[in-house]
Amino acid sequence: MTDSRHALIIANDRYADQGLRKLKAPAQDATALAGVLHDAQIGDFEVEVVSNASADTMRRHIQRFFNDRRRDDTLLLHFSCHGLKSESGELYFAASDTEPRLLDATAVPAQFVRGCMSRTKAGRTVLFLDCCYGGAFSRGSTSVRAAGDVNVLESFTTERPVSGRGWAVITASDSMEYAFEGEELAGNSAPRPSVFTHAVVRGLSTGEADLDADGEVSFDDLYEYVYEQVREQNPNQTPKKTVEMRGDLRLAHSRRGRIKIAAVPTPASLRAALDSDNVLTRQGAVLELENRLRDESLPVAEGARQALVEVAGNDIRQIAALAHRALREIRLAPSPDRLDFGLVPKGSPCQEQTVTMNGPPLAGHCVAQPTEPWLRVDPTADGLKVRVDTAAEGHLSGDIALKGVADEAVIHVEAVVGPAHEPAPPTGPASETPPGTTPRQREPGQGVHDRETAIIESPPSPPSPPHSHKPPPARHLAHEPPSSPSPARKPPTAAPPSREPEPPASPPPRTSTAPPRDANRPRLAPALAGAALALAVGAVVTLVMAVRAAAVAIAERSDQGVGGSIEDKIREQGALAPLTVSLITAALALVVGAFARHDLGRRRERYSPRAASGTRTLTSVAKGVAIPVLVLAVLMGIAYLVGSAHW
Repeated sequence: MTDSRHALIIANDRYADQGLRKLKAPAQDATALAGVLHDAQIGDFEVEVVSNASADTMRRHIQRFFNDRRRDDTLLLHFSCHGLKSESGELYFAASDTEPRLLDATAVPAQFVRGCMSRTKAGRTVLFLDCCYGGAFSRGSTSVRAAGDVNVLESFTTERPVSGRGWAVITASDSMEYAFEGEELAGNSAPRPSVFTHAVVRGLSTGEADLDADGEVSFDDLYEYVYEQVREQNPNQTPKKTVEMRGDLRLAHSRRGRIKIAAVPTPASLRAALDSDNVLTRQGAVLELENRLRDESLPVAEGARQALVEVAGNDIRQIAALAHRALREIRLAPSPDRLDFGLVPKGSPCQEQTVTMNGPPLAGHCVAQPTEPWLRVDPTADGLKVRVDTAAEGHLSGDIALKGVADEAVIHVEAVVGPAHEPAPPTGPASETPPGTTPRQREPGQGVHDRETAIIESPPSPPSPPHSHKPPPARHLAHEPPSSPSPARKPPTAAPPSREPEPPASPPPRTSTAPPRDANRPRLAPALAGAALALAVGAVVTLVMAVRAAAVAIAERSDQGVGGSIEDKIREQGALAPLTVSLITAALALVVGAFARHDLGRRRERYSPRAASGTRTLTSVAKGVAIPVLVLAVLMGIAYLVGSAHW
C-alpha cells in the first residue's frame, strides 16, 4: 500500500458495573486483528490497541486518532465492546467504567465518534462495530425493550462527510439483545457472542475475503465474506453496512490470486516457427518451447509457458497435444502430499518433516500458505520444511495451500499433541541421573539455500465461535516453544551395579514421523534406462564381432576363386550368431528405453529432478547407440542373404 494507513482498535471486555459484568462480552480478537492489520503483506496499517480503558481515555484516543491527518490517509477504527442505546434513542459505546444510568458521563456517544469522522482530513475512514447491543432506560419505561433493531447505521448517516472524503461502516449486528432496567439486567436478556471479528481476521489473513481473486481485498469483498460467515455460524446475527465514498476502497493485500512472473517474450524466430504453415516446423517450435520451459530462469520459463498455453488452445490436435504434455511438467507436485506427525509431547521442540517439490524450477515456484496457526513452513533447496508447534494439546489437522503460476495443490498435515512427559519423582540419591547421560533427540533436516518459494506465515488465531477449537495465541507465531522434554530419571534400585537398570516408570510419549508415501517405492524408470544403455552397448560389441568374422569370411572366399561359397565361409567363421544377437539386443534397448520414458512421464511425481534428468540422459544415449547398430545389423543381414545366392 502506498498511502498512509492507520488503525485504532478499542476492545473492552472488563467492566466495573455489575450488570455489564454479567453479560457475555463479544469475542475479543484485538491482538489477532492488530497482527493482521499490521502485517506488511496484508494490511500494512500502523496499529494502536486500547484495551479496557475508561470513557475519558477512549474519547482522548479517538479524537487524537482522527486529528492531524492528510488527504491520502486511510483510517480504520474498530470497536469491540458493548453498545448501549439510551431511552431517548442515542447510541453509546461502553467503557470499563460505564454505568448504564449515566451514559452521557461514563460512555462514549456515537455522535462523538461521528463528529470526529466528519471533521478529519483523512480521505478514507472505515468503522467496524463488533458490538453486542442493549438498551438502558429507567425502571418501568416502555420506550426501549430488549428486542427489535438498534438502527446503528442511522447514527452514522445523519451527517455527510466533507466533500472529497468518504467513510464506510460495517456493524456486526443491528439487533438489541438485552436491556437494563435501572441498575438491573432485565429478564429474558441473552446476548450471543459475536463471530464478526473472527471472520474479519480469517478473511484477511487467509485471503478468503478476496472474492474476485484479484490480489486485493476491497471493502465490498470483506463485507460479503463476513456476511456469509456470520450468517452461517449465527443465523440470528446479520451484519449491515453503509458507504459514503467514491470509488473502491482496498483494505488489504491477498495471496489468493496465483503468483505472477514478468515473462521474457518468445524470440521472434521461434514465434515465426509457431506461425508457420508447416506442421513439422510448428512441432519443432513446441519442442523448443518445452526446453525453454525447463530453464533455470523463471522469466524465460514463464514466457515459454504462456506461448504453450496459446498453442494448446489454438493449434491442431496433434500440436496441441504436444503443448499439453509439456505444460503437465510444471504442475505442482509435492511429495508427499500428506504428512502425519503422529503423537508428539506437548511443549516439545517443533517436530518437522520435509516435502519435495518435483519438476522443473517453474513448477517449484509457488506460494505456501498454512491454514492453521500451529503450522510452520520454511523453504528448502528442493521443496519445503514443515513444522508443527506443540504448544496446543489435542488432535491437530490442517492444510498447506500451494499456489503456483499454473495451478494449485494442497498438503494435508495431521498431528496429535499429547501431555508432556513428567519425570519420575526422585526418592533418594540413587535416583539421580548418571553423569554423561543425555536424552536422545531426532536431528532436524539439513537445508541448503532457499528455493524460489514464497511463504505466508499462518494467520493469527482469533477466538473461535462456540463449540469450536481455539488455536494457540497469535503472539507465539514467530517463536519456537522455549522448553523441551527433559530426560527421564532412572528409579532407585538396590541391585548391584552389574544388574540391568529398571525401565522408567512412564516412558515418554512416542513421536512418530510418517515417511513419505513414495519413499519405499521402487524407482523403475532409472533402472530401465540403465538396462537400455547396457543392451545398447552389448549390441555394439556383438556387432563388432560379427563384422570381424564377416571380414575374415570374405577374405577367404576371395582366395578360393570360382569354386568357393561365401555362405560356407560365413558359417565357418560364426558371423551369423553375433549378428543375430546384435540385432536382438539393439531392438531390446529401444524397447526398454521406451518403457523407461513412459514410466517417467506417467509417474513423474515419484522422481526427483536429478533422477528424471538422469533417466532422460541414459535413454537418449541408449537410443543414439542402438539405432545405428540396428540399421547396420539389418544391412549386413540383407547383404548376406543377397550375396550368398550369387557368390
